[in-house]
Amino acid sequence: MRLIPMATMLTAALPLLAESSPTAPPVAKTVPRSFQLHGDTIKDDYYWLREKDSPDVLAYLKAENAYADEVMKETEAFQSALYKEMLSRIKETDLSVPWAYRGWLYYSRTEKGKQYRINCRKKGPDGPEQVLLDLNELARGEKFLGLSIYEPSDDGNLLAYSTDVTGFREYSLRIKDLRTGELLPDRAERVTSAAWADDNKTLFYTTQDHAKRAYRVWRREVGRGSEAVLVYEEGDEHFNVGVWKSRSGSWIFLATESQTQSEVRAIPSAKPTAEMRMLIPRAKDLEYSVDHGGDLFYITINDRGRNFRVVTVPVADTDPKSWKEIVPHKDDVMITGLSAFAGYVVVNEREAGLPRLRVIDLASGQQHRVEFDEPAYALYSAVNAEFDTTKYRFNYESFVTPDSVYDYDMKTRERSLLKRTDVLGGYDPANYREERIFATAADGVKVPISILTRKDFVRDGKSPLLLYAYGSYGAPMYATFDSNVFSYVDRGVSFAVAHIRGGGEMGKKWHDDGRMMKKKNTFTDFIAAAEHLVAQKYTSADRLAIEGGSAGGLLMGAVTNMRPDLFKVVVSKVPFVDVINTMLDDDLPLTYSEFEEWGNPKDPVQYAYMKSYCPYTNIEKKNYPTILVKTSYNDSQVMYWEPAKYVAKLRSRKTDGNPLVFKINMAGGHGGSSGRYDKLHESAFDTAFVLTQLGITK
Repeated sequence: MRLIPMATMLTAALPLLAESSPTAPPVAKTVPRSFQLHGDTIKDDYYWLREKDSPDVLAYLKAENAYADEVMKETEAFQSALYKEMLSRIKETDLSVPWAYRGWLYYSRTEKGKQYRINCRKKGPDGPEQVLLDLNELARGEKFLGLSIYEPSDDGNLLAYSTDVTGFREYSLRIKDLRTGELLPDRAERVTSAAWADDNKTLFYTTQDHAKRAYRVWRREVGRGSEAVLVYEEGDEHFNVGVWKSRSGSWIFLATESQTQSEVRAIPSAKPTAEMRMLIPRAKDLEYSVDHGGDLFYITINDRGRNFRVVTVPVADTDPKSWKEIVPHKDDVMITGLSAFAGYVVVNEREAGLPRLRVIDLASGQQHRVEFDEPAYALYSAVNAEFDTTKYRFNYESFVTPDSVYDYDMKTRERSLLKRTDVLGGYDPANYREERIFATAADGVKVPISILTRKDFVRDGKSPLLLYAYGSYGAPMYATFDSNVFSYVDRGVSFAVAHIRGGGEMGKKWHDDGRMMKKKNTFTDFIAAAEHLVAQKYTSADRLAIEGGSAGGLLMGAVTNMRPDLFKVVVSKVPFVDVINTMLDDDLPLTYSEFEEWGNPKDPVQYAYMKSYCPYTNIEKKNYPTILVKTSYNDSQVMYWEPAKYVAKLRSRKTDGNPLVFKINMAGGHGGSSGRYDKLHESAFDTAFVLTQLGITK
């Protein structure tokens, strides 16, 4: 998931390719393959592209990259200018706000010219710096580096961390002795989460199976040469497991979750070999999460409604008869998280598509809301590692307000700005305008749209606009700040986000109404949003660009099949477009766990519905817009062959002369490259493609 964010603007769109391209697009060979399902014959002439290390596959991908480079050759100077422009807004040498934990201040910093963060700590603000992990050093000789786990022990002597150098989300766990800088011999592969017990030597961690499902929990005494002990194994392939330590430090929680159910067990962190306690056993459609403070567990649970409520549960007696409700369920307010402190509880809520904070004083029982003024914004809990504190830290941003770190005093209700990300190059938020409007879907539902324009923008239907959306997994798309977006907006291209069903902006029902047998609401909501923007003269169909990634790439493929006339340019990143074939393959990552999001094509009714919108299945012989498709060879969430097959089939069917460009990152993961400068180059490439197609060449 990601968001993309008046100089010279041409009013007529200029084709990126001349009528006769210097290089013909690659033509993938066809290898007939078919099989029967529910009385249907499913044909897949490009199934052979799944053979990852095949010379033929590599040759095809190489040919596509060469063609993409040739198509974009005339934009190289523009790409370079955009890259420099994007870089000029960034403070390359910078420092994060430190977070406190057990007497240390942990932080990260960046240095000009270096791709990755350097993770450090100090004993107090004026103490000497200790470098814990220099990711630039870890990345030396590698084409990719991802950091996942980063867990210091309570005494500050050991650091558990995990890295991936492939982009395939295969993280290796290592333990570093922070006193000596040495790595301990203990290591584990395919690790997804970890938590330290109180003794500062026992580590709990989870590992994946062959399909990248986290299914086992281990306990190991590090530095002692002992073997890891299997604590728990989840047998149901719909469920993943994870471990974490409560902020109070008293409990290790082990959660098993599917898309619609959850179950949590607890182990006293002071007694890591103790038997696990089941808090609430799993039940159909029952979801909950847990935190701890004093004599109580704090549980957010959906037993009284899809949007959750908050109850306290005595540690000594978890029987439902002992539960006490402190925040009731509401149909119009979704509870999305909870943070328990010694004297307060912070509840994260979502109302009318916007995130909110509710603070509860445990001594008095009084509750209050933290309010924000902008019409659209994003709000996230920051690192709040300390339990006995009155300060709650959060990040706030909007289309025009850069990422801002605040401490909120839960006692005095005072808000302190600790850091706002510097945007260089003369950025002034007063030059821009934020709006929130609503489109009406076919069934009468109001779909929110957040819009960013220049302050002098005029609604006359003549301006280009880039519309972004996601719409899956109940994940909300907020109005976040991205300095790269101003390479569009400053050139007169407005930017908008459609908060369509399938996401979670308007609560759990918003998600439910855009998944499984209601998935097509996601697509028709997006079309309604696009039509509304055109009708209200924010743009016109021949000036409208759209973008989505991953499940948002599914959205791009579906709406392009449904309404190719409505869009000028389509950018589809790591797109999940081969829904039927992927969901039939139980060995692929995510398949089992996602039956509750998309459906199971082995069920004939669900198959028929999925078939009706699957982008790969529904490619037809007709005109399509200009399209840029991007993928990564080592993506483990959407395998490279989905977009590869999609492009190959689309090339064979489309009847227009519009460019179709396929760019493959041969060393990236689901999010593309890992280095910050490499990511900027990718953004410059994408932006040059879209702008050029919209008639903007400098």
